[in-house]
Amino acid sequence: MTRRPTIRDLGTEQRLVVQQALLAVLLCIVVLAAAIAWAPTILRLPSASFDRFALALQADLFIGLWVLVAIRRVSGLRLRSQQDIAGSAYGPPSPSVALASAFLQNTLEQAFIAIIGHLVLASLGGEEALAYILAAVALFWIGRIAFWIGYPAGASGRAFGMVTTMTPTIGAFVWAFALIASRLTQFLSG
Repeated sequence: MTRRPTIRDLGTEQRLVVQQALLAVLLCIVVLAAAIAWAPTILRLPSASFDRFALALQADLFIGLWVLVAIRRVSGLRLRSQQDIAGSAYGPPSPSVALASAFLQNTLEQAFIAIIGHLVLASLGGEEALAYILAAVALFWIGRIAFWIGYPAGASGRAFGMVTTMTPTIGAFVWAFALIASRLTQFLSG
């Protein structure tokens, strides 16, 4: 049976969340900067638009794999539980299915926005953007593993995984919006 995490006082929990978030942001900055700097010199990354888009879509399949894992986890738990086998429409979930369902929901949300950000960035950027996307997928994996392991420990247990998953996506959106703004400015001035 899954037990509810022990919650410290709010101030302590918030400090632990911020500490874990800062560690995650630091990891993301190092990994993403290294990827942008070195991956284009090590890998043959495509320059044609269709090929960039295809590579991003293929890389994002590994993000989709997390959704499959999370779905399988919920369905496996339901299959073995008298309380859960009928389905979520017929009663409240057991604690273990509730936990797995929360992980699934968060993973679906994270995967959806990550894939959108990656595909748009791939359609706009060059080799550096592709290197960023590949590193972002690796960080998504690190983040999901940390989130899964830490979830039972509460907010401070989830923070590192959540921020490691989300930071590259925010970066992809910011970079894509900047590229769009730059192109729009060129279009309007020329």
